[in-house]
Amino acid sequence: MFKVVEGPIEDIALEDAVRTDADGAVIVFRGVARRFSRGRDVVHLEYEAYPEMAEKVMAQIADEMKTRWPISGVAIVHRTGVLEIGQASVAIAVAAPHRGEAFLAAQYAIDRLKEIVPIWKKEVWSDGSQWIGWENERVVSGQGSGVSESKVADQVHHTAAERRHEP
Repeated sequence: MFKVVEGPIEDIALEDAVRTDADGAVIVFRGVARRFSRGRDVVHLEYEAYPEMAEKVMAQIADEMKTRWPISGVAIVHRTGVLEIGQASVAIAVAAPHRGEAFLAAQYAIDRLKEIVPIWKKEVWSDGSQWIGWENERVVSGQGSGVSESKVADQVHHTAAERRHEP
């Protein structure tokens, strides 16, 4: 099961889709919208996707996982639209005979999904918004925020350098 959906994600359905009687472990990972990100107060998230391509790439990730670990099932579902704080944006279920492989495969799935699946996240803050992954682009600040574009650009550059472990 590899889907892009507009409403809430049914993670129990994901577990049912992947578990077999041969499995000793089922990992269900849920990524949820959090209140604070990048030092800012998040109001909500907005996700957009190219669903047909995203679902194909999710299936590709599952194939990659199956070549690396002895897992029996994988399901990945990602939500689009506006998400309030606490709502799940993504759920990944992995079933395997042993927990170690299931945990490793689930970690790989979320990391790989963020790398290559055509899904885009916008963080909406109390004082502006930003499409995440486009940090080198101009941040849209709220009126009267007192934040200059050059200060924002400097902060964005500094944050990106920290991610790359640069001085």
